[in-house]
Amino acid sequence: MESSTPHLFGRSTVTTFQHDVARAAAAVAERVSTVRRPYSGASLTDLQGMVDAVDLDRPLGDTDAALDEIARLYLDHAVWFHEPGYVAHLNCPVALPALSAEVLLAAVNSSVDTYDQSTTGTLIERRLVDWAAGRIGFGPDADGVFTSGGTQSNLHGLLLAREASPATDLSRMRVLATAEAHFSVTQAAILLGLGRDAVVTVGTDGGGRMDPVALTAALDGLTRFGLTPMAVVATAGTTDLGCVDPIADIAEACARRGVWLHVDAAYGCGLLVSTRRRHLLDGIERADSVTVDFHKSFFQPISSSAIIVRHSAAMRRIAHHADYLNPRTATVPNQVDKSLQTTRRFDALKLWMTLRTVGSEQLGAMFDRVVDLAEEAHGLLTDDPEFEVHAAPTLSTVLFRYRPAALDDAACDDLTPRLRARLFAGGEAIIAGTTRAGRPWLKFTLLNPMTTADHLRAVLDRVREAGDALLAEDDPRLATAVV
Repeated sequence: MESSTPHLFGRSTVTTFQHDVARAAAAVAERVSTVRRPYSGASLTDLQGMVDAVDLDRPLGDTDAALDEIARLYLDHAVWFHEPGYVAHLNCPVALPALSAEVLLAAVNSSVDTYDQSTTGTLIERRLVDWAAGRIGFGPDADGVFTSGGTQSNLHGLLLAREASPATDLSRMRVLATAEAHFSVTQAAILLGLGRDAVVTVGTDGGGRMDPVALTAALDGLTRFGLTPMAVVATAGTTDLGCVDPIADIAEACARRGVWLHVDAAYGCGLLVSTRRRHLLDGIERADSVTVDFHKSFFQPISSSAIIVRHSAAMRRIAHHADYLNPRTATVPNQVDKSLQTTRRFDALKLWMTLRTVGSEQLGAMFDRVVDLAEEAHGLLTDDPEFEVHAAPTLSTVLFRYRPAALDDAACDDLTPRLRARLFAGGEAIIAGTTRAGRPWLKFTLLNPMTTADHLRAVLDRVREAGDALLAEDDPRLATAVV
C-alpha cells in the first residue's frame, strides 16, 4: 500500500524525505547567502501575475520541480527579517535550534490537544508553561497553554476575565486600556459579546504609559454608573512606542477593587530573561493573566505564543468535554481542556530546543542588544537636523520623520507615507509607519541583534535619498533646498 503513495511520509519514503528536506534547506541557504536586501522590489502586479500563471490542477510531478518553482515565486520575493535593512514590524530573525525543531514537529505532525496524540509533546509544553510562569513570578498553582499569537492570547485572557466576573449582564461589562493598547483588545471585546464600546480608554502620563491616577478614577467612575469593570489590560511593550505601563501601580488599583488584570507582554516578554531591564516588569507577578509572544522577543519562528495565568482554576472555567476526545474520566493531561483550539501544532518544541541549546541568559542578552540599538538609533536621529524624532525609546521602537528645513508640517505629512512606499518599492529598506496625533511617522522596529549602528546609518541614507528624490519630483526648486 505504501508503494502506491510515494508522496506520503512513512517508512518507505524516508530516503525521499531526507532528500526533499535537504533540497529545501539548500534552497533557503542559497538565498540567504546571496540576498543583500530585505525585499526584491517586485511590484504587486508582477507578483500577482506570477502566482496567477500557475495551474494548480497540473502538478509538476516531483518535489524538486515544485521547489524550483516555489523558489522563484516565494524565496526570490520573500521579505527577509534577518537583513539589517528590515526595520519595520515586530518580526525577528529566528534561532537555529528552533528551525531544527520545525523539521521534527512538522514531520511527526503531533497534535497537542490530547495526550494520546502527543505524549511527551504535551509534557514538554506543560513544562515550558511552568518555566514561563516562574519567570513571571507566579507560584506553583499557575497554568497556561501555547497559542497562535498575541491576538489569541489576549482574547483568551479576556475570556477568562469575563468568566471570572461576578456580573452576568454583558452589556454592562467594561474593559479598561490605554489608546496605546493592541487593537486585539477591542477585537476581543467584540468577539466576547461586549461590543466595541466596551473598551474604556484610560489616560496616559504623556509618554504613552497608563496613568494609575486616571485608571483609579475610571474604575470608580464605572462603578458609580452601575457598570462592571471586567478587566484592566496593561501593556508591556506598546506597538508604536514600546512603552511599558506601570504594572505594579496598576496591579494595586485592580487588587483593591477585585478587578482582573491582564498584562499584554507580547512584545515585552523578552524582559523576562533580560539581566538589565527585568525591573520594567515589576508587578507582573500580580497579574491574573499574561500574554507572551516568544516569536517576537525570544527569536522563535511563527507561531510561538502562550497565555499564562496565576491560578489554574481560571483555565478550567472554559473547559468542555467530549467523550470522543477528552472525557471527564480521563486520567491523563489533555491540553484541549484549556485551549481555544482543538488541533494544535507542537510549537512549544521550538522554544524547548532554543532554551536547551542557547539558554535563557543569551536570549536575554540578545533582547537587551536590540533595546540598546534603539537607543543608538535615537541618538543618530537626534543628532541629525534633517530628522524629527518623536520620543526616546523604552524598548526597541523609534518614531521619526524626514524633515529638511524647507518642509512645513503639511508638506512633511504628505511626504512621509510616500517615502515609506518608495523605500519598499526599492527593496533596500523596509520601514514601518504609523500615525500619532493625526500625523504620519516612520518607525524603526528593531528586533535583529545582528544589526549595527552602521547598518542604521545606511538605512537613514536610503531614507534621505528617497525623500530628496520625491521632493525633486514634486518641485525641482525644493530639491535644491534640501540637498
